[in-house]
Amino acid sequence: MRRYHIHLFIAFLFVQFSFAQTPSRTGASDILLDMERLSVLGSVLYFAAHPDDENTKLIAYLAAERKVRTAYLSLTRGDGGQNLIGTEQGIELGLIRTQELLQARKIDRGEQYFTSAFDFGFSKTFDETFSFWKKQDVLREAVWIIRKLQPDVIITRFPPDERGGHGHHQASAILAHEAFNAAADPNAFPEQLRLVKPWRAKRLLWNTANFMRMQGEPNNQLKIDIGQFNPLIGQSYGEISAQSRSQHKSQGFGSASSNGRAIESFEHVDGEKASDDLFDGIDLSWGRVPQGDAVQTMVRQLIDQFNPAAPQASISQLAQIWRAVQRIDNSYWKQVKTKEVEDLLLACAGIKIESVTTNRRIVEREPIRFTTEVVVRNPNSAVKIVSVDKQMLGQLLKYNEPVQIESRMVYETITQPYWLQKPNSLGKFEVDDKYFGYPTNPDLPAADIQLEISGISIQLRLPIQYRYVDPVRGEVHEHIQVVPSLTASTAARSLLIAPGKSQSLSVTFEKQGAGEEVKDVTMVLSSKGWKVSPEKLTLRFEKGQKTLVRTLDISNLSGAAEDATLTLICEEKKLKSIRQISYDHIPSQTWFPDVSVELKGLSLINPVKRVGYIMGAGDLIPEALRQLGTTVDILEISKINKQILSSYDAIVFGVRVLNVSPHVADKLPTVLDYARDGGVVVMQYNVNSRLQTTEFAPRPFDISRSRVTEEDADVVFLDPTDPALNYPNKITAADFDGWVQERGLYFAENVDPAYRTPLAMHDRNEPPHTGSLLIAPVGKGKFVYTSLSFFRQLPAGIPGATRLFVNLLAKEK
Repeated sequence: MRRYHIHLFIAFLFVQFSFAQTPSRTGASDILLDMERLSVLGSVLYFAAHPDDENTKLIAYLAAERKVRTAYLSLTRGDGGQNLIGTEQGIELGLIRTQELLQARKIDRGEQYFTSAFDFGFSKTFDETFSFWKKQDVLREAVWIIRKLQPDVIITRFPPDERGGHGHHQASAILAHEAFNAAADPNAFPEQLRLVKPWRAKRLLWNTANFMRMQGEPNNQLKIDIGQFNPLIGQSYGEISAQSRSQHKSQGFGSASSNGRAIESFEHVDGEKASDDLFDGIDLSWGRVPQGDAVQTMVRQLIDQFNPAAPQASISQLAQIWRAVQRIDNSYWKQVKTKEVEDLLLACAGIKIESVTTNRRIVEREPIRFTTEVVVRNPNSAVKIVSVDKQMLGQLLKYNEPVQIESRMVYETITQPYWLQKPNSLGKFEVDDKYFGYPTNPDLPAADIQLEISGISIQLRLPIQYRYVDPVRGEVHEHIQVVPSLTASTAARSLLIAPGKSQSLSVTFEKQGAGEEVKDVTMVLSSKGWKVSPEKLTLRFEKGQKTLVRTLDISNLSGAAEDATLTLICEEKKLKSIRQISYDHIPSQTWFPDVSVELKGLSLINPVKRVGYIMGAGDLIPEALRQLGTTVDILEISKINKQILSSYDAIVFGVRVLNVSPHVADKLPTVLDYARDGGVVVMQYNVNSRLQTTEFAPRPFDISRSRVTEEDADVVFLDPTDPALNYPNKITAADFDGWVQERGLYFAENVDPAYRTPLAMHDRNEPPHTGSLLIAPVGKGKFVYTSLSFFRQLPAGIPGATRLFVNLLAKEK
């Protein structure tokens, strides 16, 4: 057994981990397309702020039509957005959207990179964005990526001003321009020059658009048609784009395909201006590098002589090209094209190779037993497997006869996503330099494999995968999880406890390893005024026992108690939980947050005993209400009727229900009848596009795009006597302290005077907005429409937001 040590060079790995065999595309048309790419030396970096900002049609066109190396740099992972497919928010939404981007790039043939900027939510200005992002840190990473990828052309999605809308969008354009210049300046971030050299891209362009106010100046733009059909792929770039775009499922960006002429416009920003083409003045041939002309001739012959019925016949030519590439005098293109040739060698030999294990979870520092399986599926391919993890084999592989090699290793650390290994700030993940740019961990447990094809040695690092068969999805591959030996989960992530009161908290401890085990756990509180009992636990796992459940008693000793965090310590380390995210359209994701519970004082009168909740896009408010002692039933809207509704004190519509529920329009009259009979209906925010119906309220109003993004924005009580601010809990300005991310979004406008609008709020330098909370009597009951971001505040345990939400649920006196 060997001990696995992590050795990361700061240089980018051009082979990224994949869930499929390597290479992932081995059909004859894909091989021919990649041969044609081999003849092109050019690169483009697309630059924007979030997952889903990229122009997938343009990426597909550049990668497959122009055949240049095409990469998308998303400054953030989209952590601050909304989630249309589940309840994940924040960091977990960022994990989902990272994988959605990677799935999109598999389709449009681009590459994906990130900086460590954290998507803290909607921002209205670039100034506000930079106040959170640590601008110089993000700029430093963007410069590093430019110097590593050496793009000929850099393209931004947004302009650097208010036309870009979102402050993150504006900031991305500003950073792109500054990075464009700084990457070429040897005095900018000189510490990077130990490993990379200054790089001057030929030009910086803004890819204008027809949405929002992003048309730019039409008379001063470069225009190109990207609507072509690619016969090797069998699709137009509009069709490829739609499939790629539709991977952003958490954002509800399913897209229809398009065919025919498609004009993209580009406005010059910096560098040499292009008049006819994106690559004006750029040599995209092998002639751009010394000793490259000979390679160009060899690649042309390779393409001309390619036999799609016998790809293996091209192996000897590829081997000659590989050797010729080693003689060129350009380290960047030598590295890029060597990788491309090696991928073609693997594809032409029809090689399928993967390292798999039968265990999904392995405890850190315990042996990982895995099997490397390799088969050569094209005849007359001289392939030798030289070694697997330094186990020397020297075995010549026979045509279509699979070979299996058993191995084991020890991995020293848990497989935490690298950007979550340290606590993050509100605007930035704290990331070590060695990880700059990577979409996911480059140092996951992997097998080091050496193959030899026609005398060419090829080094591979294959991630060790857990392979299983799902009865619906079929064969599934997941990265293995290297986990702590002891993990825990709590019944709640936050507790709101009245002064002088206590509350129990259930904690489930799970032993991940085998055998008997004894663990001591200490409970630690971050501030005074609270008490936890017991303060220490000794956990004894008997043979075969995997879980133990213990109950802690948490007491709020006085009204003066500060907010506190309860953490659990085991073996001088914070105990971690295992959080898994599973959706069919992306690989399963696992991360390991610290086990912690936020403790906050709450004075609350709650007369609301039972609530019916109609889920929309997904949120965690039902669980937050249950923590208050309210029974919450999740209702299937298609099945509700008057009798079912009559048993509830209030009916709540989840966020964006009018956008995602196909049956909501049919059942709204029934819900409003419930209100007329004396019930309470609370509808949370919706967006004004793709509404199932525009007649969803007893009196009219419009849904706007207005929002208040400053979570500490002043709130004005327009009518302090309004029942919503007084019963059953007296709401004061203090109840708006400590809110997270924002006050509210998609406020109501043009509101019918029948509604009470007791609150006004606004971001700095903006007029007050009264559309965050609308209340109207409906018969004997009431209807509430609120754009306040309760879906963020209640799961975060914000006391004031919780008190106000209970008031909205309560019947008025």
